[in-house]
Amino acid sequence: MTPEERDGLAAEYVLGTLEAREAAELRRRMETDAELAAAVAGWERRLAPLLALAPPEAPPPDLWARIERSLGGIAAPARTGWRFPWPALGIGASAVAAGLAAFLVLRPPPQAPLMTVLLTSRDQPAWLVEAQGDTIRLAALNQRPVEPGRVAQLWALPQGATAPTSLGLVPEGGRFSVTPTTLRPTPGMLIEITLEPPGGSPTGRPTGPILFIGRLSAAGGA
Repeated sequence: MTPEERDGLAAEYVLGTLEAREAAELRRRMETDAELAAAVAGWERRLAPLLALAPPEAPPPDLWARIERSLGGIAAPARTGWRFPWPALGIGASAVAAGLAAFLVLRPPPQAPLMTVLLTSRDQPAWLVEAQGDTIRLAALNQRPVEPGRVAQLWALPQGATAPTSLGLVPEGGRFSVTPTTLRPTPGMLIEITLEPPGGSPTGRPTGPILFIGRLSAAGGA
C-alpha cells in the first residue's frame, strides 16, 4: 500500500464510510502496522472539530434490549471498545466535506498576476515588473546607475489613456513596489521609466528620454 492509499483508507475509517468487514480488517491491520495506526490517529486529531457539530445525545434506556429482541435472542454486539465515536459522524462529516467542495468549486479562481519585462532601446531586459491587485512590484535584472544630476521616474499608461500617470521616482536598490491611487494595473498597460531632472518631471508628463518600457500581460499568456 502506498502512503497515499494508506492515508485515504485511514480517512475513510475515521469518517465511518468503510463497510463493517473492511473496518474490522483495518482494525486488525493496525495492531501490526504502526504507520496505518499513526495515519488513523492523525485523521482523528484532524477531524476532532467535527464533534462540535454533533451534540451528544443519550440513547433511549431500552435501546439495547430492543436490538436484542430484534435479533431473535442473539446477543447484541458489545457496547464497549469504541476508540472514538467517528462512525456516528459519517453523515455529518460527508455533508461538511460536500459543503467545502462546493465552496472550492464556486469560489472564483485567484486572478493571475500581470507581468512584463522592461527593455532598453536595444531590447535588453532591465526590469521585471509584476502587478497583483493594486500593487506593482519591480525587480532589477541588470541595474545601471542613473547619470549624475538626473533621476529615473516610473510611469503607467493604461490602454485608451492620452497621457501617462506618474508612479513616482525609482529609488536606489534592486527592488521596490508602488500602489497607485489613481489607476489600477490592467492588461495592455504600458510601464515605462524615463530620465528626468532632480525631483522628477516638473510638468507631470515625461520630459526626458524613455530608458525602459514594457506592456503588462497576464502571466502565462501569449
